[in-house]
Amino acid sequence: MQPSRDTQRLVEIMRALRDPATGCPWDIEQSFDTIVPYTIEETFEVVDAIERRDPDDLKEELGDLLLQVVYFSQLAAEAGLFTFEDVVEGITRKMIRRHPHVFGDASARSARSAKGHWERIKADEKRERAEARQKRLDTPVDAGSAAVEWAVRAETSGSLLDTVPGALPSLTQARKLQEKAAVVGFDWTEPEPIIEKLKEETAEFEAAATAEERRDELGDLLFTLVNLGRRFEIDPDTALRGTIGKFRERFRLMEGEAEKDGRELAGRSLDELEALWVRAKLSGRSQPE
Repeated sequence: MQPSRDTQRLVEIMRALRDPATGCPWDIEQSFDTIVPYTIEETFEVVDAIERRDPDDLKEELGDLLLQVVYFSQLAAEAGLFTFEDVVEGITRKMIRRHPHVFGDASARSARSAKGHWERIKADEKRERAEARQKRLDTPVDAGSAAVEWAVRAETSGSLLDTVPGALPSLTQARKLQEKAAVVGFDWTEPEPIIEKLKEETAEFEAAATAEERRDELGDLLFTLVNLGRRFEIDPDTALRGTIGKFRERFRLMEGEAEKDGRELAGRSLDELEALWVRAKLSGRSQPE
């Protein structure tokens, strides 16, 4: 087996790793559920490489993320659900179909017509997915087949919010839920009422008497902050990651200042630590606030 630029080689490698007789014992034991944590981790490592502007790490992490797609596709192929080639065909069809202004005929190839086609195309896709899902559910499955666990219809309430995955990170999930609710008009159109709501939620947090109440009120505060960010087209996760980045850098500067003083951070008073923080903040003024 030799390295290759052809993605089919990666499929062949994964198939070999999963071979019951000659494959890797660890890979043979894995399932959809056990691979999920690695997929989440690899996704964040891609983001980290981008934020650090490290092309070598980004190339490697994108390969690791691609491996996750191939891994799930191999598991699906073994269960008789779909193959990696089905995944590729599906996304290429979607991209072509959703961009008639790029890939369509002359009448469709205009930026003006793009938006008009979008909702119709998504509605068609939703209908086709429902039909395909129903066909799959109506197809008898051998009780001993690996596909039996996928043969049960997922219970949904038919809610507009059902299309927002519950496994999304909390801040992202909050933003997407609010965007869905806004479709039917359940949304503030100006920032002022949101800011007033933020003050109200802050007061309720201060008045909370138990740990459970404080937890609930903090959740309300965060949800309202996400809404405020939406109003100004600020992604909450991106904003928080920016603040985290500043905190990391300033804390490193604090550690550097402490090293110059010949004393570790641990054991200093809060006032001393605050003074170091201010010095770190001033020395890092070149960074965007």
